[in-house]
Amino acid sequence: MCEDSNEPVYFYSKTTAYYELSNSSPHGFQLDGVFWPTVEHYFQAQKFPSDPAYKEKIRKARTPKEAKSLGHSRKVPLRLDWEQIKEKVMRKGLRAKFTSHPGLATLLLGTGRRQLIENAPSDYYWGCGCDGSGKNRLGILLMELRTALRVEAE
Repeated sequence: MCEDSNEPVYFYSKTTAYYELSNSSPHGFQLDGVFWPTVEHYFQAQKFPSDPAYKEKIRKARTPKEAKSLGHSRKVPLRLDWEQIKEKVMRKGLRAKFTSHPGLATLLLGTGRRQLIENAPSDYYWGCGCDGSGKNRLGILLMELRTALRVEAE
């Protein structure tokens, strides 16, 4: 597909093209003084600033799936402002990932102006959900980052 195609770019699974856009892709980065194995690890850990040990447990999780599971636990109190700051946290993690890996930035820029859609069947906030009615916030944030990277490169 050429970058000027009008077809959306769907991403989510390891077995599909553009998996690298996913928060689970194994593209670690340095942020806030430590190494994060994936955006998923970073994002989930930020829910628990008052418990450094739990944040570290999430950071050291063996897989993004494990990090997500730990982040969804409510045995440890979630930060009170999470709903207000979660997109800011996601933007920060995405920027760190894509600026740490020039090849990923090239991949993202190579999508041109195509719509980016996280094809997550059970996620109606970050993804498009199983019926396409989700908010696709991850795709939208990636398109915002793509625009910013394009401007910065000029």
